[in-house]
Amino acid sequence: MSVRLLLSVALLCLAGSAWADVQPVFSNTGPDAANYGAAEHYPISTTQGINTQRNIVGNYSHFDQLRPFHTITAAPKHSPLQRAEQELDLAYDFQGKTTTLSEYLDHTPATGLLILQDHTILFEHYQYDRSDQDRFTSQSMAKTLVGLLVGMAIHDGRILSLDDTVSAYVPALADHEAGRATLRSLLQMSSGLDFHEVYNGHDDIMRLGRALMRPAGESATDIVGDFNTRIAPPGARFNYSGLDTELLGLVLTRVTGQSLSELVKTRIWDPIGAEADASWIVDSHGQEVAYCCFNAVLRDWGRLGAMLAQDGKWNGKQIIPKEWLIASTQQSAASLAAGTNGHKLGYGYQIWLLPGDRRQFALIGIYGQTILIDPARHVVLVQTAVLPRATDPTARQELLTLWQALVARMDAQ
Repeated sequence: MSVRLLLSVALLCLAGSAWADVQPVFSNTGPDAANYGAAEHYPISTTQGINTQRNIVGNYSHFDQLRPFHTITAAPKHSPLQRAEQELDLAYDFQGKTTTLSEYLDHTPATGLLILQDHTILFEHYQYDRSDQDRFTSQSMAKTLVGLLVGMAIHDGRILSLDDTVSAYVPALADHEAGRATLRSLLQMSSGLDFHEVYNGHDDIMRLGRALMRPAGESATDIVGDFNTRIAPPGARFNYSGLDTELLGLVLTRVTGQSLSELVKTRIWDPIGAEADASWIVDSHGQEVAYCCFNAVLRDWGRLGAMLAQDGKWNGKQIIPKEWLIASTQQSAASLAAGTNGHKLGYGYQIWLLPGDRRQFALIGIYGQTILIDPARHVVLVQTAVLPRATDPTARQELLTLWQALVARMDAQ
């Protein structure tokens, strides 16, 4: 019997026929745990690469032990989350089989799975000996944080127009193709710059990451300027690219005079009442790697999602300008529509859009990192994971099927 099941039984016994409340459930194992390094207590190591299966559980929950980072301290006043009296009981149909949430975790290498509605936790499970004290890495979920900060900079008048070019704020890129990209095209992943992100270990995202992390290497401004080939006009073609987000990060630090970590701390982390410190990996010059590598505990990822589910409002305070969040989570060009951009999902401003008439959106990172958000019901699902492959269409489709069943359940209540 797994530790998760034992803990569940113990809680049921304490509460009689119902849960006393939905406490976190911890398991020291998970699917294929042996190959994820269970015998070595899920080691933290870069010897064979950060994403190697044997090390990925440890690495993705201790990413800031692998690289230099800036700390985003917990909020002075934490925003409490309530717990439902009974754990969510949910089933969904996928590939001809009915599956429960527990069965989903039995075959999905999720390190954490959290479901909440408004301030109420409905489900909170951890696997592979991870806990609610571990900071789980974002991968590309961090891109949405950058998009939110751009909206705030526009609201504050620090950025004058989305149709401004990068060089208007980063003059050092004036003679580079990167400098000619508009901020709108960067937000839409449509800069027109030649950049390949396919996660094969030899692509441009690997080249960019290695250059940024190289000790005593070039500055981020010099590095992004080396990607100097244009294949389309700004805004004409969708091409998912960490380079576009990195350029937005440079613009933000120039117009605000603050680091991305400082901006997140004062504009997002404190206002949502984050319970724990977060961290953001920095390059060799101390600039945050904008396209990835923000690390936070599962419930703080949940607070972020819950705030977005309320169109940027939390505890009665508007944190993200509502008009910006609405604009960010709607399709703004035909090239960004689901099914026409090479992806089954649509794209907004540094955030993925779920297909269909209902407004739903998602933060997504490779290897299974996901936050799914439904503003109509204020429901949020957060998954941190260590999938065997960087991108797995079947795993993503199963999670979306689970999500659709969850939203349908909320609609029916």
